[in-house]
Amino acid sequence: MRRRVVVTGIGIVSPIGNDPETVWRALMEGRSGTGTIQRFAAHDLPSRVAGEVREFDATEYLPLKEARRTDRFVQFAVAAAKDALQSARLEVTTELAERTGVLIGSALGGVETFEQGIEALRSRGPGKVSPFMIPMFLADMAGGYVAIETGARGPNFATLSACASGANAIGEGMRMIREGRADIVVAGGSEAPLTRGVVAGFAALQALSRRNDEAETASRPFDRTRDGFVIAEGAAVLVLEAEDVARRRGAPILAELVGYGTTADAYHIVQPCSDGTGALAAMCQALADAELQTDDIDYVNAHGTSTPLNDIAETAALKRLFGGRNNVPPVSSTKALTGHLLGAAGALEAVICVLALQHQVIPPTWHLREPDPECDLDYVANEPRVGRLRYVMTNAFGFGGHNAVLILGRYSAS
Repeated sequence: MRRRVVVTGIGIVSPIGNDPETVWRALMEGRSGTGTIQRFAAHDLPSRVAGEVREFDATEYLPLKEARRTDRFVQFAVAAAKDALQSARLEVTTELAERTGVLIGSALGGVETFEQGIEALRSRGPGKVSPFMIPMFLADMAGGYVAIETGARGPNFATLSACASGANAIGEGMRMIREGRADIVVAGGSEAPLTRGVVAGFAALQALSRRNDEAETASRPFDRTRDGFVIAEGAAVLVLEAEDVARRRGAPILAELVGYGTTADAYHIVQPCSDGTGALAAMCQALADAELQTDDIDYVNAHGTSTPLNDIAETAALKRLFGGRNNVPPVSSTKALTGHLLGAAGALEAVICVLALQHQVIPPTWHLREPDPECDLDYVANEPRVGRLRYVMTNAFGFGGHNAVLILGRYSAS
């Protein structure tokens, strides 16, 4: 029998809060985390809307000297990981160290540090480039720092699959535990993409919302008036454990991770297949991995980016998976409030699914006022819904055609 994998801790740094309780209240009350960009001068950019992390102090998690030597995405990852370990009541002792892995995904890594380094080189010359530039922007440094800070000496690498990165990290962590390569994996995603270069680049792709005068409601998944995603920053981390290890140490078990699927569209660098073929394949894989049927799924946390193409393609894939519109369970996109955390999005939404299972409530799709005729599912619009949630699915799709799907369930010892 393969080992069961459970979630024993969660940590969050996000535009709608930096702890699970605050995040859940925001999701229930519709408190948006998006607004006009404050981190840099954005007055001349076509899109000036983002989801920014507020009230975050890196020195609460790192010594001042180390905080100065780390990019913001690393700081977020360390904070979320330490909070998750505290939530799991877990200290990585000498006995646990070599059996504890760290997998933190990121789409862009330390892009803020990279842009600053290039600007220093351009304007002031090579002597002004920081000796910490390279280690600060490498995408694997989130996991590297988490290991250094916690003492975890097991498998450690970064998954990089654009906006599927965080979900892939969690899924691969589950596989490691199942296969006996680790007993515990600290898994998730972290992103700090709010720079002029990144926002200008996504805007040039016509990917970002330009509702600059409606910044708090600019993210409108599945709405007819949606015009692009709202870029955001943050991190989310889950502590995954083999069930026997968690029970032996009396850990709080929040949920069970039961299924994982990952595929490629092999279609286009930024556009999803219009019929959702790649996404459908990943969802089918996840169901097979979980040994479940479609009617076992009580809720789908959609990728739901608020872009015209993604929302239609994901809707099409869900209809194909469940055998028609009337068979699809309730679906929602929490990106309406959080914005799109790129490589951390799948991890944040996995954490939100854990919270939904705990509370037995489906978080709604806020800002859905004018339904798109081509997006005609039950998206739980603008009001939380109490429901019996046994198994939930969460989707994460990324540029390059990457797809990652996770299935979580309420934990039962039997």
